[in-house]
Amino acid sequence: MISIKSEREIELLKVAGDIVGQTHNFLKPYIKPGITTKELDDLAYHFILDHDATPSFKGYDGFPATICASINDEVVHGIPGNRKLKEGDIISIDIGACYKGYHGDSAWTYPVGKISKNKENLLKWTEESLFEGLKAIKHGARIGDIGYNIETSASKHHLGVVKELVGHGVGTDVHEEPDVPNYGKKNTGIVLKSGMVIAVEPMLNLGTADVCMLDDGWTVVTDDGRPSAHFEHTVLVTDDGYIILTKR
Repeated sequence: MISIKSEREIELLKVAGDIVGQTHNFLKPYIKPGITTKELDDLAYHFILDHDATPSFKGYDGFPATICASINDEVVHGIPGNRKLKEGDIISIDIGACYKGYHGDSAWTYPVGKISKNKENLLKWTEESLFEGLKAIKHGARIGDIGYNIETSASKHHLGVVKELVGHGVGTDVHEEPDVPNYGKKNTGIVLKSGMVIAVEPMLNLGTADVCMLDDGWTVVTDDGRPSAHFEHTVLVTDDGYIILTKR
């Protein structure tokens, strides 16, 4: 069931989103060659707790960590561990925080030191596709409008649009209805209404759109081993547009 959030719920979702945005800001200076993904995870865990929130992902369906840390060809759900970041890597960090029962959710892909031009373009174009998708949001628009904008933007740059993974509603659960695909047709799908809160999150690949899951049961990687990027904001639907709840 798709819920329309009350004013009280929106205020709590704004706080949760702000904590997520702050956590990204906090982690960014640490994203350098030599740091392990487990060290980044520990930093995020303590930062979220210090802001009177709890990590949304830790323990979610058994996920063992605070953040998802996905490097290079890893699309989503990379499990933090002892792997050290290297010069030229890109890393997608997905963060969720729960404040008084309400969640914020945002992913961003970061360069590690100096990266190749191809990777620079992938990050630039995937972020661009996120904001193209957000442009479609307002009361009375449809879910398909968001996916159409994202897919159109991605296709312009010949990027693979991952179709197995989608955005979603956000509220008292970090993943609620409706699904928000990164592809679609205009004027199709569920009608957006003021007070809905959704996460829009294009996952785009430099090569094929095809993905597969590793044996750990979590990490999704590109079939061809080429890099992937992931950008996500949680937003509130308003009468004439949207408000980003996970701003930096």
